Amino acid sequence: MPVCTQRLAGKTAVITGTASGQGRAAALAFAEAGAYVVGCDMDDDGAAATVRAVTGAGGRMSSARVDLTDETAVAAWASEVVAQHGQVHILYANAAVTRFAPVEQLTYADWKWNLEHEMDVVFLPVKYFWPQLVQAGNGAIVLVGSTAGVTGSMTNGRLAHTATKGAVVAMTKQLAAEGAPHGLRVNAVSPGMIRTAATEGNLLASGHPMRTIAGSIPLGRIGAPEEVARCALFLASDDASYVTGANLMVDGGWSAVLPG
Repeated sequence: MPVCTQRLAGKTAVITGTASGQGRAAALAFAEAGAYVVGCDMDDDGAAATVRAVTGAGGRMSSARVDLTDETAVAAWASEVVAQHGQVHILYANAAVTRFAPVEQLTYADWKWNLEHEMDVVFLPVKYFWPQLVQAGNGAIVLVGSTAGVTGSMTNGRLAHTATKGAVVAMTKQLAAEGAPHGLRVNAVSPGMIRTAATEGNLLASGHPMRTIAGSIPLGRIGAPEEVARCALFLASDDASYVTGANLMVDGGWSAVLPG
């Protein structure tokens, strides 16, 4: 049976962090699949550029400026989205930002900052869109983990990032259990090294020990945002109707193969 290219037709999909990178790629992919995309970001120019890209390609999208670490702001945004669209079917909790440091250099302030910007930004949208997703009857949530959530690294000090992404993977399992009685599926995508403006500025920057990571990835290359977006789209769609609690590794085989 061929895969329906309009697999999200008639659905409203909320995607956080849509100003660039994986969030922009997801907005384009979900809109192309027929969804009305509701995005958010704190980068006004980037968010507006994504809306233009989506609408220019024939899709439908709106965007709002939302601080996802502010509970009041997230609650108000969720209410506004419901008032405007009547029903939310999909939440892709993509937004996150991190600070890297080895444990001896990791400050308590940065530890707490990472928890806020990688866990709170997932929890708050899930909490406030949850009633709508339950009401949908066949709703879907996709969270974003990471290879950092299931592996350690000898070349990148990232204890806080590892802790938060490991927590997101664990949250996926628990939310899948709580959502199942309502027909609400919850899954995660866990990207490995993906080439974005953010990674070009840190992990793939000149002189960083991870710049040559492509040689250690079984598929021999760094991933693209669109490749993560397509996996998220699958999990959000009815093509994955019997999939919940899964953590889909999107890493070119990095986490599956030991060195040597």
